[in-house]
Amino acid sequence: MILGLVHDAVKSGAAQDKACEIAGVSPRCLQRWRKRGIGDDNRAGPKSAPRGKLTRKERKKLLRVLKSEEFRELSPWQVEAILADQGIYLASASTMYRLLRQENLQNHREPCKEPTKRHRPDAFVATAANQVWSWDITYLLSRVRGAFYYAYLVTDIFSRKIVGFSVCDRECGDLATQLLEETCRREGVDKNQLVLHSDNGSPMKSATLLATLQGLGVATSFSRPSVSNDNPYSESLFRTVKYRPNYPRRPFKSLEEAQEWFAEFVDWYNNRHRHSAIKFVTPDQRHQGMDVEILRRRDELYKAKKKLHPERWIGKTRDWSPITEVRLNPHPQSGGESAA
Repeated sequence: MILGLVHDAVKSGAAQDKACEIAGVSPRCLQRWRKRGIGDDNRAGPKSAPRGKLTRKERKKLLRVLKSEEFRELSPWQVEAILADQGIYLASASTMYRLLRQENLQNHREPCKEPTKRHRPDAFVATAANQVWSWDITYLLSRVRGAFYYAYLVTDIFSRKIVGFSVCDRECGDLATQLLEETCRREGVDKNQLVLHSDNGSPMKSATLLATLQGLGVATSFSRPSVSNDNPYSESLFRTVKYRPNYPRRPFKSLEEAQEWFAEFVDWYNNRHRHSAIKFVTPDQRHQGMDVEILRRRDELYKAKKKLHPERWIGKTRDWSPITEVRLNPHPQSGGESAA
């Protein structure tokens, strides 16, 4: 039946690969059936349930945890990491995803565009905190038409921690200078220790800011004009900000309200958010070097659980080794981390 349907589709002008994709078979499988002359799909499928399949009771417990108020806004990867820190293992993140799909609970709240790939400038490599920072400014709606508030955010790309932020009623180099100078002093940045990356906006290239950074011994780096991908960590952070469930859907009533909301966001992001790019520890934990011990404990827990239920583990346990370096705009051939 499948052979006949694919044959009719190809005869009508369709591409064989596309017809096979719709039919749910591979072109190589189709060739094998034709060669053997079986005429149809004789696959019997599995005759027994997988050894590691969750019981009905385990499924109900896992669903109850995933739908709980504590975890319902988190991804399964984050849920798995938090439970591991509590000494609890219920299932792998992939099992959680599969269960959510089966229960029709895996849906996006907002539409999002497909990522695009573009050539990037020379890379900077961070192997510890306070080596490479990324910063940018994003607009916030106010109640006055045509007027905005401006959120200045400075991120350490190694730890993903927001090391400095400010919400102001204007966009200018003097305010950026004040923020960055205070942030460098608070983080104890020495001369020739830090690279600061930004886009080509006028505040980023103001004479006051550049002179101050030069005096602090901070090297500057800039994106290409109109290429947001050259500053991926800040752009990714802005998306996290504006896709938060509690981000106001209406304009901020006042500058004070915007400042208060951002202070709460920064506290959540640095101290409670389990970041997917740093093995689901919080940015503050990684910034302080606590992630190594946390990941070691997770690794020990998983190995112990594998010994207890070896039938549920096909290969090695999950890799909880710490990320040792983070790259900003790496060349394609250099490998390493490139996503924010």
